[in-house]
Amino acid sequence: MYKQTIAFITKGDLLLMLNRNKAPNQGLWNGVGGKMEAGESPDECIVREVKEETGLPVDQMHFINKGSVRWEIDEKRFGGMYVYHVKLQGTYALQTPSANVEGILDWKDQSWVLDEQNQGVGGMIPRYLPQVLKGVEPCDHHFIMQDQRIARYECQPLSVAKNFKI
Repeated sequence: MYKQTIAFITKGDLLLMLNRNKAPNQGLWNGVGGKMEAGESPDECIVREVKEETGLPVDQMHFINKGSVRWEIDEKRFGGMYVYHVKLQGTYALQTPSANVEGILDWKDQSWVLDEQNQGVGGMIPRYLPQVLKGVEPCDHHFIMQDQRIARYECQPLSVAKNFKI
């Protein structure tokens, strides 16, 4: 079981992204999320993190479990997180850019985030995020990193997932 979650919140063709203040990925645009608290499920964690980091009304969101992202770095470090696609429903508007303790929130066009030449997002995001946003099935996204580069990426469909609305 992983100890972290990440969510990509969409409103039409826009993604709500966080420019992180802290490591890992300090200074890069990323989804929102964080570490699970003791006794917390991944679903509970992502709802809490979205509420804390965005202030958006979670009752106007549709949470879709999209599986997991895991990585191996130089055969020494291993990690992973549960990934969610969160659809903002209704007409709620979030004034951006806006700052919080985690960083700066702003709406970004999906094409900007998914551009493989974009150095402003983590290198794995353009690889797995298209499947998260468009794919029907949740997947296990597995990255092998060597010398700070993606050496291999695999996406395997998972058979178990649940979607929920608060």
